[in-house]
Amino acid sequence: MAVGKNILRKDGYEKLTGAARYVDDVTLEGMLYGKTIRSRIARGRIKSIAYDAAFDWSQIVIADYRDIPGKNYVALIEDDQPLLAENEIRHYAEPILLIAAANKDLLEAAAHHIHIEYEQWSPVLSIEDALACREIIYGTDNIFKRFLIGRGDVEEGFAQAERIIEGEYRVPHQEQLYIEPQGMIAIPGNEAMTLMGSMQCPYYIHKAIKQLFHLNDEQVVVIQMTTGGGFGGKEEYPSVIAAHAALLAHKAQRPVKLIYDRAEDIAATPKRHPGVIRHRTGVRRDGRMVASEIDLVFDGGAYVTLTPVVLSRGVIHALGPYACDNVRIQARAIATNTPPNGAFRGFGAPQVAFAYEMQMEKIAAELGMDSLELRRINMLREGDTTATGQTLIWSVGSEEVLNEAVERANYQAQRLAFSQSHSSIQTSTTNHVEAHKRRGIGLSFFLHGAGFTGSGEAKMKAQAGIEIMANGHPRVLSGSTEIGQGTRTIFSQIVAEELSLDFSAVEIEEPDTSRVPDSGPTVASRTCMVVGRVVQMAAREVKAKLLHFVAERFAAPEVELREGKFMVAEKALADFQEMACEYVNLFGELRCFAHYASPPEIEWNEETYSGDAYPVYSWGAEVAEVEVDMDTYEVTVVRLTTAQDIGRAIHPLLAAGQIEGGTLQAVGYGLLEELVWDQGRIINNRLTNYIIPTALDAPDMETIIVEKAYPHGPFGAKGVGELPINGAAPAIAAAVFQATGAFLSEIPITPERLQAAIEKVTTDEHR
Repeated sequence: MAVGKNILRKDGYEKLTGAARYVDDVTLEGMLYGKTIRSRIARGRIKSIAYDAAFDWSQIVIADYRDIPGKNYVALIEDDQPLLAENEIRHYAEPILLIAAANKDLLEAAAHHIHIEYEQWSPVLSIEDALACREIIYGTDNIFKRFLIGRGDVEEGFAQAERIIEGEYRVPHQEQLYIEPQGMIAIPGNEAMTLMGSMQCPYYIHKAIKQLFHLNDEQVVVIQMTTGGGFGGKEEYPSVIAAHAALLAHKAQRPVKLIYDRAEDIAATPKRHPGVIRHRTGVRRDGRMVASEIDLVFDGGAYVTLTPVVLSRGVIHALGPYACDNVRIQARAIATNTPPNGAFRGFGAPQVAFAYEMQMEKIAAELGMDSLELRRINMLREGDTTATGQTLIWSVGSEEVLNEAVERANYQAQRLAFSQSHSSIQTSTTNHVEAHKRRGIGLSFFLHGAGFTGSGEAKMKAQAGIEIMANGHPRVLSGSTEIGQGTRTIFSQIVAEELSLDFSAVEIEEPDTSRVPDSGPTVASRTCMVVGRVVQMAAREVKAKLLHFVAERFAAPEVELREGKFMVAEKALADFQEMACEYVNLFGELRCFAHYASPPEIEWNEETYSGDAYPVYSWGAEVAEVEVDMDTYEVTVVRLTTAQDIGRAIHPLLAAGQIEGGTLQAVGYGLLEELVWDQGRIINNRLTNYIIPTALDAPDMETIIVEKAYPHGPFGAKGVGELPINGAAPAIAAAVFQATGAFLSEIPITPERLQAAIEKVTTDEHR
């Protein structure tokens, strides 16, 4: 058995010993270094570009939009983002020119001798500015995308409500901050182009390069190298840097390496979408929700990129893991003159999770009831219906995760103890030291749809394959990438389990578009559940062919494959490797491919945005215990207890690592991470001033994996990668609320923001 075991990961040895080669480890003969010249205004037009006559430009390759053989746009959802600005500037750090040189010192010297003059226009830099702005900065209405979800009769629901509670919640940008910055190498060929570098989605780059250079499928080869993290930040953006490197390589007819330093990476690449989410909830006195009206607005930045899919997931998840018969949810994504926002782990769900969980805390406080009880009254269970009209028919671990989290954290007893401690401090006449630190405990409850939204997987028809090599070992053929999450390991486990082989016998082909099929992007918690299922189906077909071959070879009925051997009853006929080699020698090859097919029960209406939004959901609950310094207003997360239903855990230790890593990123989202802007420019674009949690900030963490098997996932598995980032921010805010009485409707909870909230509570109490 390979599935369910904590096997040593496939890529562990190379990364541990330093043998793994990242893009910046590669040097090619005749290679040039590339650099992007970017705008220094947020909005306007280019008046002139001047090159110092005293500088020797003969050693510099310069490319602008006129050097692009095809059309000047980056192919993705919309064809709106130019590869290089032609005239109009829509955001600070927008690419204008590309330069390349034989060494980096010369390259930097050349950059300082280029002077761009602008005509500056007044930029639109925030959601409020964009909503109030009558001037069109994008398209016809400054709106990238709209969605509306409706169910029941909202007006009638509010008429039945005994209380109507409103709340407005604000969530910020967040930087992915992968360990390895963006980087790419382009190698020109005879009417061809090879790209190699750090990425999540080789076929995104493949598509973009084809249209920019008028090349066909075979003329473009994209190879993923060892990638130092992605978190969504290497989903769509690598198409831009790959195309920049390719344009320089095309013009120079030499290989070009383009690597960002950390400052450029933070300043220019997409971030998590900031948003404003408003809730209006009608409830009965017992806490039952009877009506919910939600409005969310996301800031898309200057170009569309992946904003529609982020907004889509946001609107579908906006009500959270709760049932309500009367719902209206509307969502808009607006344009601003800031760098485009894009994918980040959870894309759209963490934003709305903070809002719906803080709204539950607010409802509980106003009704004077326990927020855990409120959640239990309204939680979705198997057989219930979601906001989109989806009936939950399988793998619903909602009750299990909530019960596990609160029991393992001793939530109710701790909450009572902290409340009594706060009361004793307030009535105490002893010195200030007693009140200096306060403890609080908070809860969050959340879900995340696994795979593409609606009919996305059916349209994609993700493909993967298994081939038997000359040595008889199976090799996985898939465009899904390893970005640290364990793809190579879990695919090997799935194949080893299906073929009854030792894990070490399974090999993985490198993600190279000339050698592997398009399995779809490595995003959306789909790699294990969706592509892993396709890998399993391909392995199953290989097994069927070999069983048939062995049955004919030995004239034996009812052949089985067990523990690497073909068996009839208890008699071993031959081992897998022997028969696989014989098959390949006789027929030349054994390669089987499979496509993903959505479960037949799934129905989705793209026009009404209703039906089965996802084939299945993963579920989570989290308890945060915090300590608040009432002098400095600093918040320390002391302990986190999280229970998450991810279906069958193919590799429990890797799954726990995904949960803990995502949870710590969510701690940063809730407490620390804040971009500082000045006229559309990020001014804290360093690791010294963009603060993320380190190992020293990591709290004591208990992780409980709940395994509610999903029948259409490989061996019962479903999504795990994104769910963990939804829970920590609202749980921490709820804990701070209990500790201080200050209700935080905006994150991150910085000392300044917390001080203002506490002072407001004090002021209100004295009125």
